[in-house]
Amino acid sequence: MSYKRISYEVKDKTAWVGFGFNCNKSMTVLDEQSLIELREIVERLHVESSKLEGVIFHSHKDRCFLAGADINLIDSMKTESEAADGAEQGQQIFNRIEDLSIPTVAAVHGVCVGGGTELVLSCKTIIASDDDATAFGLPEVKLGLIPGFGGTYRMPKRIGLPAALDLILTGKMVKGYKAKKLGLADETYPKENLLKMAPSFFTKSKKKESLKDQLGHFAADNFLSKKIIFQKARENVLSKTKGFYQAPLKILDVMEAGMMKGRSSYLSSESQAFGELCVGEQSKNLRHIFFMVEEAKKYPGPEASGSSPKLKRGAVLGAGTMGGGIAWLMADNGMAPLMKDLNPDGLVLGLKQSSKNFAESLKRRKMTQDEFERKQRSITCQLDNEGFDKVDLLIEAVVENMDIKKKVFADTEKYVRADTLLTSNTSSLSVEEMSKALEKPERFAGLHFFNPVHRMPLVEIITHSKVSPETLKALYEWVLKVKKTPVIVKDGPGFLVNRILMPYLNEAGFLLEEGVSVKDLDDACLNFGMPMGPCRLLDEIGIDVGVKVAHILHEGLGDRAMASNFSQKMVDKKWLGKISNIGFYKYDEKGKPAGDNEELSSLLPGKSKKMSETDIQMRVFLPMINEASIILSEGIVDRASTVDLGLIFGIGFPPFRGGLLKYADGEGLDRILDALDKYASDVNEHRYKASDFLKDLVQNKKKFYEI
Repeated sequence: MSYKRISYEVKDKTAWVGFGFNCNKSMTVLDEQSLIELREIVERLHVESSKLEGVIFHSHKDRCFLAGADINLIDSMKTESEAADGAEQGQQIFNRIEDLSIPTVAAVHGVCVGGGTELVLSCKTIIASDDDATAFGLPEVKLGLIPGFGGTYRMPKRIGLPAALDLILTGKMVKGYKAKKLGLADETYPKENLLKMAPSFFTKSKKKESLKDQLGHFAADNFLSKKIIFQKARENVLSKTKGFYQAPLKILDVMEAGMMKGRSSYLSSESQAFGELCVGEQSKNLRHIFFMVEEAKKYPGPEASGSSPKLKRGAVLGAGTMGGGIAWLMADNGMAPLMKDLNPDGLVLGLKQSSKNFAESLKRRKMTQDEFERKQRSITCQLDNEGFDKVDLLIEAVVENMDIKKKVFADTEKYVRADTLLTSNTSSLSVEEMSKALEKPERFAGLHFFNPVHRMPLVEIITHSKVSPETLKALYEWVLKVKKTPVIVKDGPGFLVNRILMPYLNEAGFLLEEGVSVKDLDDACLNFGMPMGPCRLLDEIGIDVGVKVAHILHEGLGDRAMASNFSQKMVDKKWLGKISNIGFYKYDEKGKPAGDNEELSSLLPGKSKKMSETDIQMRVFLPMINEASIILSEGIVDRASTVDLGLIFGIGFPPFRGGLLKYADGEGLDRILDALDKYASDVNEHRYKASDFLKDLVQNKKKFYEI
């Protein structure tokens, strides 16, 4: 009998079950056909077990063992019972693997996550390659789900409760060597020897646990100890998620309630929880983001007729904090960047920033000391243009001034090759205007990174009328290569993210002027799910920077982008935020929060104004939705998903809400329009005037995600 998705052959009394057979995709998943075939193969193993010495599960793919269940299959489940039944089907297959009377060995090389990890947990022995491509994990929590194929049942039995909770509640991945250290993998080998060694485990007995491990497991298996472990885990989850995310709490409920249950009863609870979460709005929103991210991996711009340049060597113009962050990114990706500034102090600051970023990776054991030193030393600091003729990609990060930027580009173009791509990290200035300074504008574009570069995943690629498709494609592929998420945006004031962010920050200033307290304002936004309130965010950005960008947007967009005078008053007092150790809040010398700025009361109205949390949220988020609708009408981006991807990865709009426009669709655009009309009448007609685009959507009974 032959199969389409999974290979099955018997050689020398050993059954070999291989995933990724006849698959032209880079990642192998358990889709509906694969699950049917796997069930048939496992039943066949039960029938033929008396003739076999053992079975080895492996993969035909070079860098993927099994990347879990197909998300499209999960997304197709529309009812709680259907989703729970789907989980039960997978559980039954893995139970049958676990119940095989012959030795079962999972030989793992490459990605092994989700249902892949759950499958290998049902095997008696797990061996892994020591290659960097090999990684185990249960990332279902990131999709708002509980592992549904027995992962929460078997992982604690394999590696102990504390380590299992750490993996399951965070969705983190572990490499082969870490998997062995945890006890998840029994042994690691070079990938070339993995399949050769697998049959030897048919007769090899498991290593005895050390006394230390035995004592550790005894302590964790104690009923009272487990109660304490679950209590601490729950506290940790609530601290990190503020209770917004349902899946980790549901996981804890299932695992804690199942402490004394047998396999059948426990797995029934797990599948039921999977069903509940799968059809919930939160998981749907998180899966929506997953599909958006997957779609962003495909270049969406104009097709290039010529070949795109290969970007191997990099350079940064303008050091400092931002330039140093970009130089770090280039160095981390083997581009041996040049970093130029006009003065040595700027270069020192840039090197400090790159070193700080690398030090974080070193501390988290993401790199070795040798890698740290090699990559940091690969950044060449200079005050001139030497070596620019060897550069493939140059990113400008000088002061946000149009005349200065144009002068820098006109001068730099003389020193680079004709095929070098030139880009600007501008956050608000016109890329179209900047391109006029160049003799070859077709190889120029905006490349806007968000601060801090090493943490913020988004990069806006800003186009202009003369940019070539080859340039756009090369930049898009480069951004993906350095593990960032690109969005292509047309030129316009503030581009995409900053343009939608400014109404949020502007309205915060007006609310403060009306008498709403800093605490009430920031708390309302935090309770909506934002990573920080507008006051804290302005302190991070720099209040003087916020004022400057606000003026640019007001000039470009008119009175709907009008800012309050509150931030300017703070700038006048030299309260610039973290950079000056005082803004809306105080900060110590290391930039850590050090309390409220009590002197802020001198700028606030004498009488405070109590406003409901919902009203505060409506005041700051409605103008964002309205501005997003105008951006779509102007064609700055062409779809709602680009807006949502930009805001989730650019400012941390709460992922569990699916994105700004996904949230608006869920609330009802007719209700959004009514609220805008109310605030236009009661608060300000310019800042809340609903766009014609939004009115047309409501009139035609359409949603943002239906255009």
